[in-house]
Amino acid sequence: MHAGIGIRTVGAIGFALIGWQVGSLLGGDAQQPRNAVLGIVIGLVGGLAVAPFVVGKPYSVVSGRIHRLPVSELVAAIMGLILGLVVAALLAYPLSFLPWSLGHLFPAITAIACGYIGVSLLLLRHRELSHFLLARTLSASADPPERDVEYLVDTSTIIDGRIADINQAGFLFGTLVVPRFVLTELQHIADSADPIRRIRGKRGLEMLKRLQTESPTPLRISDDDPRDVPDVDGKLVKLARAASCPIITNDFNLNRIADLQGVRVLNINQLANAVKPVVLPGEDMSVRIVQEGREVNQGVGYLDDGTMIVVENGKKLLNRHADVVVTRVLQTAAGRMIFAHPKQGMTH
Repeated sequence: MHAGIGIRTVGAIGFALIGWQVGSLLGGDAQQPRNAVLGIVIGLVGGLAVAPFVVGKPYSVVSGRIHRLPVSELVAAIMGLILGLVVAALLAYPLSFLPWSLGHLFPAITAIACGYIGVSLLLLRHRELSHFLLARTLSASADPPERDVEYLVDTSTIIDGRIADINQAGFLFGTLVVPRFVLTELQHIADSADPIRRIRGKRGLEMLKRLQTESPTPLRISDDDPRDVPDVDGKLVKLARAASCPIITNDFNLNRIADLQGVRVLNINQLANAVKPVVLPGEDMSVRIVQEGREVNQGVGYLDDGTMIVVENGKKLLNRHADVVVTRVLQTAAGRMIFAHPKQGMTH
């Protein structure tokens, strides 16, 4: 009922507009207003009469087609229609200057043609359009890509040298940053009068050169230096906070200071403990006893990774390889200790 009234109304208005245009074009200037009014009246009456047949049938077909259309095709059709009408609007102004009645007829024909072409084109490519819009939406909603990660390297890490092997193994991604004040401290250690410190400093300089020449990740010397902080550890923590980057160290005190100030720390000692092979009570192993233990009859040996093994009744096996059985494993702040005793027959 409501659809029928709407169809009649739309048809009447449409035909009235057509009648107005036709009446305006007929007759001379003096008769033009009268012809226009007459055209509107004829158009209204004709529209009300023929609208159910001229408009109703196409409306039913289009309505049924729209109900059966997938949402993606419907969106594509609407977008095509809008784009076609925009193009038609751009063309309407120059076409309106055509002579005679062509200036009125061609803009209307162009609007219909451009609308049809726009709908047809986007319906043909609606799948590609859907994929494109989905990709753009996902790209816009995704988190921005992370910038290149930087790691601040302290003096103890360079002297220790294990970072070169860790980096060579491909466990670090980004840029190693060595502040110039760390380089200066390393140079002072290498020039120290103390022979042990001098050896450590020279080792650090050698490791730094190895990182520069053999590292799979770039190494950068930074000139950033917080002048208001006197000590090297404090400077590192302040730079790390400002740049939001982690510090690589094996210095326990620096680790604790950085943790208190919310700076992420990558501690090489913790990494070494984490990758040590798991040893469980009851397992057998072979170890060389190299020194006496603190308690009576104890012997002490070390695994290749530096883990200390305390062997009960191992004093008699000093400077010998012994097959032992693990009794317990103790994890301490300084590292891991393994307690064991010789296998049957080893103490004889």
